[in-house]
Amino acid sequence: MPCHCTLPPLACTVKGLRETRDVKVSAAHPTLEAVAAHAGVSRATVSRVVNGTPGVRPELREKVKRSVAELGYVPNSAARSLVTRRTGAVAVVIAEPETRVFADPFFARQLRGISRELSANDLQLLLMLVEEEADYQRVGRYLAGGHVDGTLMFSLHANDPLRGIAAASGLPTVFGGRPWWPGWEQDDSLVYVDTDNRDGARRAVRHLAESGHRRIAVITGPLDQTSAVDRLAGYRDALGLAEPDPALQAHGDFTVDGGARAMAELLDRSPAPDAVFAGNDLMATGALRTLRARGLSVPEDVAVVGYDDLDPAAWADPPLTTVRQDIVRMGEIMARLLVRSLNDAEAPVSSVVIPSQLVVRGSA
Repeated sequence: MPCHCTLPPLACTVKGLRETRDVKVSAAHPTLEAVAAHAGVSRATVSRVVNGTPGVRPELREKVKRSVAELGYVPNSAARSLVTRRTGAVAVVIAEPETRVFADPFFARQLRGISRELSANDLQLLLMLVEEEADYQRVGRYLAGGHVDGTLMFSLHANDPLRGIAAASGLPTVFGGRPWWPGWEQDDSLVYVDTDNRDGARRAVRHLAESGHRRIAVITGPLDQTSAVDRLAGYRDALGLAEPDPALQAHGDFTVDGGARAMAELLDRSPAPDAVFAGNDLMATGALRTLRARGLSVPEDVAVVGYDDLDPAAWADPPLTTVRQDIVRMGEIMARLLVRSLNDAEAPVSSVVIPSQLVVRGSA
């Protein structure tokens, strides 16, 4: 169609391009007003629904949500933060170096559960690792700086500064693993998620004893972590020991290499064990490696039981008897408890301990 405006041809063309661009931008980025018009409600009602503010009738809330979905409306995060005072982000702080976190499938599973639950609630995961002393200061500054709405912390060690950092930040916090700092049992505000490590270890060692083994050794994890302490306690419970026999205990630090070294130490002692409970699957894998290198058969010469039931347990040779803890579910529960606290500061939130299960395979 010919142009009848009074502008020069080039100016007319530029004007038309700008108008076309403006229409496309408006269609691509619908506003609150556009959603309100589409839903037939006020702009204020749309704002309350988008920001999660109570006081909107359920039928109107659903109407607005449908319009938001149909128009593809995306809230301005900066503007929404001013209204809600929320960042839409959660810090996940792991008290381990990156070499450990990215080598141990346990952490991947826990992060999978956390990420799944946070994503379902439109929250972003910010991962923070602790490798050296300066990292604690960095984490403390970040948490206190208003960058996140809450914190998930796990794999803490004894006397870990993260406990104090979490308290100083004033942020809702859920811990992964049973705490053990002084007075934790009397702290009603403390929330944690764990598996029943003591009972799981008890089941594993009883299985070995009931299978006829008499010299049952234990490879422990780091004894400044409650998971390792509780699994050692379960080992003692099953054997009726006040303290383990030093000749049947070795330290393995929750790594494959640590498990291999610990198994070698146990075999070099006399008499050698006829069974071993390793405090996690990685150490059990290391123990299997050493036994194979020494020409010993599993379970004929030495039976082996692990803990976690990570994917490599079923692929081991022989397949590893182990204690299953639902790590993904633990991560989901951690995130769910935190989200509940974020959505309602008065909502009752309690710690959760999930049961463990013995999985019998070929190694014991």
